[in-house]
Amino acid sequence: MTQRALSVLTTPPPLPSGSLRIVPLGGLGEVGRNMAVFEIGGKLLVVDCGVLFPEETQPGVDLILPDFSYIEDRLDDILAVVLTHGHEDHIGGVPYLLRRRRDIPLVGSQLTLAFVEAKLAEHRITPVLRVVEEGQVLDFGPFQTEFIAVNHSIPDALAVFIRTAGGTVLHTGDFKMDQLPLDGRITDLRHFARLGEEGVDLFMADSTNADVPGFTTAEKEIGPTLDRFFGQARKRIIVASFSSHVHRVQQVLDAAHHHGRKVAFVGRSMVRNMGIAAKLGYLDVPPGILVDIKQIDEIPDHRLVLMSTGSQGEPMAALSRMASGDHRVQVGQGDMVILASSLIPGNENAVFRVVNGLLKLGATVVHKGMAKVHVSGHAAAGELLYCYNIVEPLNAMPVHGETRHLIANGNLALETGMEPESVILADNGTVVDLADGVAKIVGQVEVGFVYVDGSSVGEITDVDLKDRRILGEEGFISVITVVNRSTGKVVSGPEIHARGVAEDDSVFDDIVPKVNEALEEAILARPDHTAHQLQQVVRRVIGTWVSRKLRRKPMIIPVVLEA
Repeated sequence: MTQRALSVLTTPPPLPSGSLRIVPLGGLGEVGRNMAVFEIGGKLLVVDCGVLFPEETQPGVDLILPDFSYIEDRLDDILAVVLTHGHEDHIGGVPYLLRRRRDIPLVGSQLTLAFVEAKLAEHRITPVLRVVEEGQVLDFGPFQTEFIAVNHSIPDALAVFIRTAGGTVLHTGDFKMDQLPLDGRITDLRHFARLGEEGVDLFMADSTNADVPGFTTAEKEIGPTLDRFFGQARKRIIVASFSSHVHRVQQVLDAAHHHGRKVAFVGRSMVRNMGIAAKLGYLDVPPGILVDIKQIDEIPDHRLVLMSTGSQGEPMAALSRMASGDHRVQVGQGDMVILASSLIPGNENAVFRVVNGLLKLGATVVHKGMAKVHVSGHAAAGELLYCYNIVEPLNAMPVHGETRHLIANGNLALETGMEPESVILADNGTVVDLADGVAKIVGQVEVGFVYVDGSSVGEITDVDLKDRRILGEEGFISVITVVNRSTGKVVSGPEIHARGVAEDDSVFDDIVPKVNEALEEAILARPDHTAHQLQQVVRRVIGTWVSRKLRRKPMIIPVVLEA
């Protein structure tokens, strides 16, 4: 039977000498906030530290971080943080980890660390950086790390092979096997094969497209599609993509250059990241093609392309603000908007809300469901099968994906002949020990969601989010009443005010006598009732009436004062 994460929270035993412990703190059962902690000999190595973007059920939240509580008291034991590539779901949490200890070395490729360094500058943190290349081997205490080139939807992605006394681990990061990549940098399967011959005790492979049959489409097939749409457009073209998708931006620049259009980057992260990519030589910018956003009004619509953030419907991103009319770029009749990205699970409603807003403004919207304007950066089932057969790992632990992705990846491992007990389906917080070629689940540590809300980190709880959802969906009622305990009478009120519940506060006139009656009965029965207890009486009466009469369950804030 495939090993599954424990349903009951159990404290893991002490780590035996010579064993390697692996604890994922994010990225399992979700697409985002990827982070895994490796431990041996009292020392820790961290692979990735990303963020998860909030869903509609988490109003007001900006970002969701991995739960650092497992390592909070052991920050001095961290020898390095290895970053596989520069996407937000793998590097976005780094500033929040480095706030706790600023001198943790960050290890990654040139572009990855350049993106991280720019992000950390906004947090006024000067990091300790160690740039690595594919094929390089570095020692960090009891960990030896070796880096392998992999192809993804961002340049300079790396897989990492970890050698320890407890065993070896191959962590792919995010990858696919595009055989004709735009930058000519393929996933190094020969390197994978060599590691397989050496012996891989645990294979931690990207699961995002494990339930997609076949092979992922090559990036080069997007160029002709973009070129065709650029040729059809008669007014402005707005292309929305991730701000780190250098390959897609390159294709947009090439298509714009071919059709004689200028390009303006829209969105702070897009401007920052593409400036870095161009400076380091990862982005080839045709001379004179770029213009500042401040200059776009001087350029005819049929000569302009806007490369924008907001492809996932993020409320504050440029494209969302354009759709709501809250941006200096006013989308109009005849403009063409191309969504050059895949939908991250959970973002569907937000994205289609933006699409509908753009359509109402008269724009033509093109997305992946209509034309080949985007391909995934993750290996499909056929590619994963190749890897399992090349690497021949003793154990597999699928990572990076929702539960359905992890299970699909695990089933692929079984199809290649792995024993069921060697395939581990873990949750965030699942503790896996590796020794003598055997990986097994030994416990579970508690991990939760850490919400970033404005300047607060971790202060917002699930209870707060529930209150926000109630306020947003059901409304708010305040009830102010003054009582005289000596007479047991209500001397003023109740004054009832509502927001988002009814059109007029007069609708509550019928309930006022019932509130008074309930309060006076409560005081008469128990003169020593506290103010809180009397407020609960008011809440019950108002809540029952509103639920029955108005079919609503608003937030009710009763205030009972004494005369």
